[in-house]
Amino acid sequence: MFGKPLVADMISRSAENPADRRNFLRAAGLAGLGAVGAVTAMTVGAQDALAADAPISDGAILNFALNLEYLEAEYYLRATTGQGLPDSLTTGTKALGGVTGGSQVPFKAGSTVAKYAREIAADELAHVKFLRGALGSAAVARPKINFTDAFNAAATAAGVIKAGDSFDPFKDETSFLLGAFIFEDLGVTAYKGGAPLISNKDYLGAAAGILAVEAYHAGLVRRSLYNLGVDVAVITNKISDARDSLDGRSDDDQGVLAGNPRAYRANLVPADKDAIAYSRSPQQVHNIAYLTASSGVTKGGFFPDGTNNDDARLTTT
Repeated sequence: MFGKPLVADMISRSAENPADRRNFLRAAGLAGLGAVGAVTAMTVGAQDALAADAPISDGAILNFALNLEYLEAEYYLRATTGQGLPDSLTTGTKALGGVTGGSQVPFKAGSTVAKYAREIAADELAHVKFLRGALGSAAVARPKINFTDAFNAAATAAGVIKAGDSFDPFKDETSFLLGAFIFEDLGVTAYKGGAPLISNKDYLGAAAGILAVEAYHAGLVRRSLYNLGVDVAVITNKISDARDSLDGRSDDDQGVLAGNPRAYRANLVPADKDAIAYSRSPQQVHNIAYLTASSGVTKGGFFPDGTNNDDARLTTT
C-alpha cells in the first residue's frame, strides 16, 4: 500500500527521538504488516542512523517554539499579575524547571503600556495552551528559567549597566519595555527561521499566525520605547548590538533608531533592503537565549539547564 521510503519518513517524522519512533511502530501495530516488514526489521542502530539524517520532526519544531513561549508567557504574566503560568500548563516530557525572578510591574495609573502588557500576556498564555494542545502528550515541560541572572548579564553585555550593578526589568515601565524588547524581536526572527522546517500545512499556517502576532507585539514594544525619547531609544540600539554580537557574523539586528542616534530617526520595523523581516536559525536563537556566541553550547542565560527538546539540533547553539 505504501512504499518503504514513505513509511520510513512517516515514522521518522512522527516523534521526537528514535525511542519514540520505535514506540510509534509498536503502538501503530506496524510490526505485523508485510508492506513495512523491511522497516520494522531494522535494528535499533539502523533506525538511529536513519534518524540522524532525517528532517527535524514537526513535533520537535513545535516544542522548540513552546520553549520560547514558556519564556515569554512567564515574563508577561509575572509583570502583569505577579504570578506565572499555572502548574497545569508547565508539565510534560523532560525535566520541569522553576522560574527565578519576576514580579508585578508598578505600572502607572491608566498606563497605555500596562494595557499593552496585559494584552500581550493573554496572547502568550494562549500560545502556550495552543502549542501544548497541538503536541498533546509529546509537549515538553517548562524548562528552568532564570530572569534575574540573565537580565543582569544581558544588560551588562549591552553596556546598559556597569559590571556588578543589577538590571530589574520588573522595576518600572521603562525597564519592563527594555526587557520585552529582547524577547519580542527574538521571537519574530525565531518563528520566521523555523517556519520553513515545518511540513504539516496546518502547523505551518498556525506558526505563520503566531509569527504575525509576535510581530504585532514587537511593533508595540518598539513604538513604546521610541516614544520615550532618544536616551531610551539609544539603549535599544545597544541591546540590538549585543544581540548581534551573539548570533554570528551577519549584522541584521536593529534597534529603534536609524542612522545617527542623535538624529532621532525612527526605525520601528526591523527589515532588510526589501522590507522583509530577517530570520534566525534555532542555533542562533539559542546563542541569544543562552547569552553566548560560542557553538556547541547546550545551556546558559535565560535557560540555565538548556531548553527542553529531544532533538539536539534544537537545543544547541
